[in-house]
Amino acid sequence: MARGNQRDKAREKNEKAKAAEKGKLTGNPQARREADAAALQAKIAAKQKAAAGIVDDKPAGPKSFIKPK
Repeated sequence: MARGNQRDKAREKNEKAKAAEKGKLTGNPQARREADAAALQAKIAAKQKAAAGIVDDKPAGPKSFIKPK
């Protein structure tokens, strides 16, 4: 049960952060368009990396380790 509670708290925290970020951009249409364009560029770059077979340059964590057979 503790993990579920932690998950719920983390979800709430993330939702609050997203709402705060969205609130910053609400008043200025130009800033909102720039943020949307930046998000779109990041999404396109990620798709291009995936299509090219380039793996993200983050170091592998303990959960991503797969034992060779």
